[in-house]
Amino acid sequence: MLFSSGRLAKLKYLSGSYEVVTRGDHVVCAVTGQPIPLDRLRYWSSELQEAYLSADIASNRYAAVRAEGRI
Repeated sequence: MLFSSGRLAKLKYLSGSYEVVTRGDHVVCAVTGQPIPLDRLRYWSSELQEAYLSADIASNRYAAVRAEGRI
C-alpha cells in the first residue's frame, strides 16, 4: 500500500469505534510503522491504544502482549 501524503491523525481507540482527537487522514500501524488511511482503518486495540494494518497483525500483537502478561 502506498500512501505518502496527508496528515497524521490522533485517535482515542474505543471498543468498536474511535474518537478523533486530532484531525488527519491516517494513523500508523503500531507493528509495521506503515500508514493506514482512516477510511481503511479496521483493526485496533482499545486496551493498548494502537492501530494495526491487518487482522493477522492485530492478532499476533495481542498474543505477544498477552504472553508478556501486559493484558
